Amino acid sequence: QVQLVESGGGLVQAGGSLRLSCTASGMTSSINAMAWFRQAPGKQRERVAYSSNSGSTNYLDSVQGRFTISRDKAQNTVYLQINSLKPEDTAVYYCWSQGTIWYWGQGIQVTVSS
Repeated sequence: QVQLVESGGGLVQAGGSLRLSCTASGMTSSINAMAWFRQAPGKQRERVAYSSNSGSTNYLDSVQGRFTISRDKAQNTVYLQINSLKPEDTAVYYCWSQGTIWYWGQGIQVTVSS
């Protein structure tokens, strides 16, 4: 099994920045990709950033240029740097890992005030 623990969320003003962190523990050698998803109230969960073990990344169009995913493989940690925050970025953000099966973190709230 893999356990994912997120940190770094909170309340920020529009235009501000946050860095989310997610540390994996357990069977981390099984992980071949990690990503961040978000779910706003009344909306479906959507993937905002993806990072494979090979180094490829992918972003949701609406966050391209503002969000950056990075990984510290030695620390089994994935980060999401979020800049130029907008009120529509308000959501619960989830860390995700892909190996033999998918794992999810518990989610962390990001609230952007206008």
